[in-house]
Amino acid sequence: MSANYLKGRGAQKNVHNRFSKNQSEVLDDYLNFCEVEGEDANKNKTKHLEVFSKTFVNKVTSPDVGMVYSANPYQGCEHGCVYCYARNSHEYWGYDAGLDFERNILFKKNAPKLLEEKITSKNWDGSSIVFSGNTDCYQPLERKLEITRKCLEVMLKWKHPTGIITKNSLILRDLDILKEMAKLKIITVNISISSLSEDTRRLLEPRTASIKQRLKVVEELSKNNIPVRVMMAPIIPSLNSHEILPLVKKVSELGAKDVNYTMVRLNGQVAEIFKDWAHKTIPDRAERILNQIAECHGGNLNDSNWGWRIKGEGIIAEQVKDTMALAKNKYLSGEGMPVLDRSHFLKLKDPQLRLF
Repeated sequence: MSANYLKGRGAQKNVHNRFSKNQSEVLDDYLNFCEVEGEDANKNKTKHLEVFSKTFVNKVTSPDVGMVYSANPYQGCEHGCVYCYARNSHEYWGYDAGLDFERNILFKKNAPKLLEEKITSKNWDGSSIVFSGNTDCYQPLERKLEITRKCLEVMLKWKHPTGIITKNSLILRDLDILKEMAKLKIITVNISISSLSEDTRRLLEPRTASIKQRLKVVEELSKNNIPVRVMMAPIIPSLNSHEILPLVKKVSELGAKDVNYTMVRLNGQVAEIFKDWAHKTIPDRAERILNQIAECHGGNLNDSNWGWRIKGEGIIAEQVKDTMALAKNKYLSGEGMPVLDRSHFLKLKDPQLRLF
């Protein structure tokens, strides 16, 4: 590992914001300072800023991500996953996709109010809303602000179909709400677990919950009849691609109903961030991994083509696809995730329907 490795962060530098005329970078002297002083160094602290959004529920226009509406209480994410596609979205807020994405977190305290206004609006039809379509709704700041919890209280109040994507065990704090939602069949949870190796997790996802804790989440939610899908996302050739069979086996034993996956893709500034990270953390494998990622996307690290950007193409991608199919056939029942029930919401919203 490089002497310039910035402990506790995924990205190892700032990168240029494509919308900015000014160029920024982190000097080696600063990185060495942080290495000596540790994460308590003032310049490496996370900053939080309240923003006042006019809307909260977003229509998802990408046809291959498996959701129609998403809601994100936070922008930027302290988890610091180095591969995160959402990094690029931070540029729209005037920050960069590198260290800024992890150290400048924007939060929306008015999210619960905006959410309730949206789902009670005249033309809203009760379509499922997924929390964390962009950044994790249970990232560390949620422990203090409880914005996600307050949003879930709104969803339960209106008996509204809800999805959650997270890699943080903080979700178990809200087990009381989730259990009530499960009784109405209006909740599904996706837990992201990309590896069973804690060493790999620390490198890829430095401020997320441990693998042990995430496995506990799968088990606890399943015990309480809350449908859980595990997302092995992303699969990175020569880094975690060999873990498909043992990972599916493990989570199936803990009660997961399904497992899905994505192949890593390094869009926009994420490619530069990932390359820098790879050469500083795993220099002996960096070029091999980068070349194999490119092989899955027509020779490019960047892939924005709908239809195959999520799963990739070529020999490596086919091997991953076949291995995942084998694992699911061997270890999962094939039951899959349930369809959420929106009839409760429709009846509650329209008093006329309560007569039926």
